[in-house]
Parts: sequence; structure tokens; C-alpha cells
Amino acid sequence: MSLQNLLRQNPLRQSLLRRILLAMVLTGVLSVSFACPTHAATVLVFGDSLSAAYGLRKEDGWVYLLQQQLPEHTFINASISGETSGNGLARLPAHLKEQKPDVLVIELGANDGLRGFPVATLRNNLQAMIDLGKQAGCRILLLGMQIPPNYGPRYAKQFSDTYTQLAEENAVALVPFMLQAIAGDPAHFQADQVHPTAAVQPQILATVKPALEPLLAP
Repeated sequence: MSLQNLLRQNPLRQSLLRRILLAMVLTGVLSVSFACPTHAATVLVFGDSLSAAYGLRKEDGWVYLLQQQLPEHTFINASISGETSGNGLARLPAHLKEQKPDVLVIELGANDGLRGFPVATLRNNLQAMIDLGKQAGCRILLLGMQIPPNYGPRYAKQFSDTYTQLAEENAVALVPFMLQAIAGDPAHFQADQVHPTAAVQPQILATVKPALEPLLAP
């Protein structure tokens, strides 16, 4: 006797089989749903020595630590020690074309300030980088910097205000001062009193991460 005829003669078995099949279908749907990965973003970190882990092992830098905390995303650290905003602007188009990031983190300007470059030059370079990032479809996080007051209070204020103004004018995410949690304590810096130690990299990470995480979703 065929299975079809057997089921016709026994409605109870037919009902039971339907329930089993339904359970199998639902289980399969749920399995597929849980197996689907979350969106993985590609993040391009474009900075200077503060992001390049100058004087430290790469594994101790805040960018590397961030990758460990968010392993589902890809972090490309294209930071170079000594980089100015002008140097970064010259390099950025090639990286955008090659890496095609979803998120662009711009951490530049400290070397412009230390060298006393005009604030207008910094502003123009950062604006051009923001424009390039937007044209490439990136969500952008701008990491602000401050410089010591011995450069003159007027220059120091114009310098730090540049980041806030650019973020507001371009509607991009901002960390006003990426070293906020560690500035002012000499023990947090290496012997040159410019570059943070390995011990405080998690604090820099903790300052940057809350502003970055909302940008990782598509």
C-alpha cells in the first residue's frame, strides 16, 4: 500500500505528518535566519602617528584593539607617522578607490598644528577629504585634535574649532578631541611627551568607539 493511500485511510497520521513537515520548515527557516551574518563594514582609518601606534607594537595601538573588539568588521589602518593633512589628502583618492570603505575615519591635523601651518590650510585639506569620502559613499568620522596653548591662544582655539565647524557644516560624526581622556598627565605619554603610551590606548579606544559604532550599520 502506498504512503498516500495509507494517509488517506488514517487522518490522524496525516495530521501528524503535516505537523512534522511544518516543524521541519520552520526549523529550516529559523536556521537560515540565524545563519545570516550581520553587515560587515570596511573601515578605513586615515591618520598620523596617533593612529599608527608610533613607538608601540602594532598590537598595542587603539586601531588594532578596536579590530579585536569588533571582529565582524574590517579595519584598514592607513595611518602614517608624521602625516600632515596635505599629505593625507594626496594619498586618500587611491585608498578610496582600492579599499572601497564603508566608513572613513579622518584623524589628521596634529602635525599641521605642531608645524604652525595656517588653520585655513588645515580646514581646506580636511574639507577636501570629507568631500572625497562622501563622493565615494563613505560614512565619515572626524577625530578632532587640540594643540598646546604655547602656540598662542588664538591659534589654538581656531585650530580646535576647525573640527567642530567642519563636522557641523558637513553633518559628519565628530570626536571633538580624541586624546580628551589622557591629555594633561605626562605619565600618559612616551618620553617625547607627544605620543601616548601603550597603557592608555584602551582609553583612546573608549573615546572613539561610541562615535564610530553608529556608522557601522548600513
